Amino acid sequence: MPTVPADATATASPAPDALPALIARAIRAAGGWLPFERFMHLALYAPGLGYYARAARQFGQLPRSGSDFVTAPELSPLFARALAVQLADSLAATGTDEVWEFGAGSGALAAGLIEALDALGQPLARYTIVDVSGALRARQRQRLAAHGARVAWADALPPVLRGVVVGNEVLDAMPVTLLARRGGRWFERGVRIGESIEALAQDGQAPAAIKTEAISLTWEDRPTALRPPLEPAGTHDLVTEIHPQAQAFVATVAEALRRGGAGAAWFIDYGFPEAEYYHPQRSEGTLVCHRAHRVDDQPLADVGDKDISAHVNFTGVALAAQDAGLEVLGYTSQGRFLLNCGLAEALAAADLPTRANAMKLLDEHEMGELFKVIGLATPGHPPARGFAQGDRTHRL
Repeated sequence: MPTVPADATATASPAPDALPALIARAIRAAGGWLPFERFMHLALYAPGLGYYARAARQFGQLPRSGSDFVTAPELSPLFARALAVQLADSLAATGTDEVWEFGAGSGALAAGLIEALDALGQPLARYTIVDVSGALRARQRQRLAAHGARVAWADALPPVLRGVVVGNEVLDAMPVTLLARRGGRWFERGVRIGESIEALAQDGQAPAAIKTEAISLTWEDRPTALRPPLEPAGTHDLVTEIHPQAQAFVATVAEALRRGGAGAAWFIDYGFPEAEYYHPQRSEGTLVCHRAHRVDDQPLADVGDKDISAHVNFTGVALAAQDAGLEVLGYTSQGRFLLNCGLAEALAAADLPTRANAMKLLDEHEMGELFKVIGLATPGHPPARGFAQGDRTHRL
């Protein structure tokens, strides 16, 4: 499981330079160079300062809401209703009555799933949320207050678990290791302090709190024995990612479910199978930042004020789960999965605004194709309706 702070509680109005200064101190403490994986962890999860630990709004449909991006549960309530159909099947198949959600965001998915499962006659005894952000926990508690004691929060997954695990856009937010191939040699890409700040430090002018405009971060590559699981063909220079934290997390979930003897896990995220992820034409990698519903590729700029994420290697997810004792139920696009779970019928009964938003869940140019769904379960789980048509497991 990835190393994250147990409770990244937001503080009131931290100094604007607090996170860059924290990262600068971490770089100095590490000898002047910080692996990108560690930088990304601090940028997103540093207690009270990181992007997901601050008291600011991340999720919403439009920039004027102050949000940076929209997730499927925020976009349409029909997402949760369709996903609940598959979760109800998995709860019945495993004889369990608890859902665990990782990275619950605003609580929109939790609210939708609890209500939809009640309507489907598969009420939950408990819905447990694991979220590293104290700020997000506060919003979740407010949104889910009506469900009372059925909703609980935990700092970590227990070593033994019976139930169904859900992760919507959680794997992409786990820190990645950056690799660069240059001149046929492999390097790990990390972060160091820019020369201007190094000069200030040498002159004794760079105290713990450095003015934001004075902090300069830059890339530095160091030779490494690390390699991507599938080396891109050719000899051209490129940048890519590997995902040790996400795969360790999936293995931890799988081991807990295996020990419990009955359960399933469903992950929805943007990503590719390994052959597509490490295709030679994807020479710039997949690392992206989101701010005010715009995308950029500059993670070292405006640290803490924007999301940083990388696409998911679903082959790595599947292998991590299988190695820990789970079976792969299927893998397909989000659009196909939702249609298999009855979204078309729900659309037919919905009003026009609801239909317009929900179509973005299916549209190939929106979330329908880029986002994928993978299902994992302990042995004995029946075939999953979410993969009844369009299963792509053979491409993992």
